[in-house]
Amino acid sequence: MNRRDMMMLGASGLLAGPARAENSSNRLILTGGPIHTGLPGRPAAQALAIQGSRVKAIGRLKDVRAALPGAREIDLAGAAALPGLVDSHAHMTGIGLREMTLNLDQVKSITELQQTVADWVARHPTGPIVGRGWIETHWPEGRFPTRADVDAIVPDRPLLLGRSDGHAALANSVLLKLAGIDASTTAPAGGQILKDAHGNPTGMLIDNAQALVESQMPSPGPDLIREALIKADRLYASRGWTGLHNMSVSSQDLALLKLLAASGEVGLRVDNYLDIAFADQVLAHGPSADRTGRIRTRGVKIYSDGALGSRGAALLAPYADAPDSSGLLLTDEDVVLSVLRRAKKSGAQVAMHAIGDRGNRASLDWFEQVLGKAKTNKRWRIEHAQVVSPPDLPRFAAMGVIASMQPSHAIGDLYFAPARLGPERLKGAYAWTSLLRSGAVVCGGSDAPVEQGDPRIEFYAAIYRHALNGYVGPDWGLEERVNRQQALTMFTKAAAYAVGSDAQRGTLAPGQAASISVFSTDFMAARPADILSAKTFLTMVDGRIVFEG
Repeated sequence: MNRRDMMMLGASGLLAGPARAENSSNRLILTGGPIHTGLPGRPAAQALAIQGSRVKAIGRLKDVRAALPGAREIDLAGAAALPGLVDSHAHMTGIGLREMTLNLDQVKSITELQQTVADWVARHPTGPIVGRGWIETHWPEGRFPTRADVDAIVPDRPLLLGRSDGHAALANSVLLKLAGIDASTTAPAGGQILKDAHGNPTGMLIDNAQALVESQMPSPGPDLIREALIKADRLYASRGWTGLHNMSVSSQDLALLKLLAASGEVGLRVDNYLDIAFADQVLAHGPSADRTGRIRTRGVKIYSDGALGSRGAALLAPYADAPDSSGLLLTDEDVVLSVLRRAKKSGAQVAMHAIGDRGNRASLDWFEQVLGKAKTNKRWRIEHAQVVSPPDLPRFAAMGVIASMQPSHAIGDLYFAPARLGPERLKGAYAWTSLLRSGAVVCGGSDAPVEQGDPRIEFYAAIYRHALNGYVGPDWGLEERVNRQQALTMFTKAAAYAVGSDAQRGTLAPGQAASISVFSTDFMAARPADILSAKTFLTMVDGRIVFEG
C-alpha cells in the first residue's frame, strides 16, 4: 500500500462532475497515434472505430472510415492507445480517503512523521486523529515509531497512524489507555502487541491486534465514504485506469457504489470482493451485477497472513532478521474451509491474501482440500503471492489458481526483503516470470492505497524492476522481469480473465468492449524511465469518455 501522487487531481480536463454518459451512443474514430490491440504479434493499428459501447473496426484508417462513415474523429496527436488498463487489486474507499485524511506516505524519518502530525494538528485542533501511509524501512532511525514519538506531539487526543501496508498501526498513549491496553494485555490470535524491554506496549499493533483500538476511533460515515468513492473514481480515471478489482469491501461501500454508478457519479467498472464479515449474500447466491452492469459482486476476500514489512507474513522458517518470529496466520483454518466450501457451492470467487511462503502454501493447501488437485475454472485467486516456496510455484497453474500480483511491491520491498528473507527465499519472491513460465495466469494490480495506484509505475516495475530513481540492488531478481506484451496482458486480458470477463474484454478487436487507455508516451516502445512521465490523454469505459487530458 503508498508513495506519491504523480498525477495532479486538478489536471487539465479532469471531469468535475459525473462521467459523461452521453458519449455512450457516439460513433467515434480514434486515429493519429499507435493503437495497440493487446493481441500478441499484431502490429499497432492506425485507427479504431467505436459504435456505442463496442469496437466496430480496427486497422488501416481508410478501412476504419469505410466501416463507420460519418463518425466523429478524435486525433490522438501521437498519443498511444492501449486496451483499457485495469487495476486487479485495489481498495477503492481507501484510495479516496487517502486524498482526504492525514497522508503519511511522504515522511522519510520519525522526525518528519512528528512534523507532519504537528502540522495536521495545527490545522485540526480538535477530535481524534487518524492517518496512514508511513513506512519505516528507509528511515535513518531504522526502527518502528513508538508512542513516545507521537505522545510528544499529541499528548491529549487519541491518535492512530496506520503503516502503509494496513497490517500495522501506531497508537499513542491516550488511545492505548482508552482501549485498556497495558503490559498485561494479551494479543488476540493473528496479532501482536509489540512491547519494550520492560514489557510495556510500544504503541505498535500488528495485524489483528489493531482491532483492539479501532473500536475506540470514529468510523467514516456514509457521506464521507460517498465522497471518497467519487474521489477515487475520478483520480483513477485521470490516471488511465478503466476499472479495478475492489478488495475487502463492506456492504455499506457496495451499496453506495451501486447508487453512485446509477447516478453517473462513478464511471469506472468495479468488480467487488467482499470482506468475509459482509460476504453472506455472495457466498449464498454467487456473483451478481447492478443495473448498470459496471458494479459487480464477484466473491469474498480472505486473509491468510499478514505483511512482510511488519513481519506478519507467515513464513515456513523464521525471519532472517528476526529469528524469534515466523509471522502470523490471520484466519482460523476451520473458518477458511467453511467459507471455501460455501463459495464452491454458490460459484462465488475466492480472493485469498497470501504474502509469505507459509501463507501461500496454506492457501494452496486449503484450495486443494476443497477443489481437489485437478485444474478447475473456478478462477479462485491468491492476492499478492509475494513469497512462494519454489516447489509451490507450479501448483498455481496445475490447479488453475490465478496469481494476482502487484509489480510495485517488488521495487519497494526489495530494499528490505533480502534482510527479511535471506538469499534462498528470494528465489521465489515476486516471481512473475517463473509463474508465467509454469503456465499460471498472472494479473497485475497496485494494492492502492498501499502503493500509489498508478499504471505507469506498475508497468515500469513489471518490465524494468528498478526503483523509480533507477536504482537496482544485486539481489533484485531481474530475471523475473516480464516483457512488454506480458505486462500489458497482466493489466488487460489477464485482469479480465480474473473476473470472468475475458470473452468481451482485454483486447481491442471488433465486438470487444470499447474500454481504452491513451497515454502521451507509448508504453510498448518508450524507455522505461520515460513511461513514468507519461500523461493521460484519454480514458474510455465502454464507449464513454470518463477523462480527457
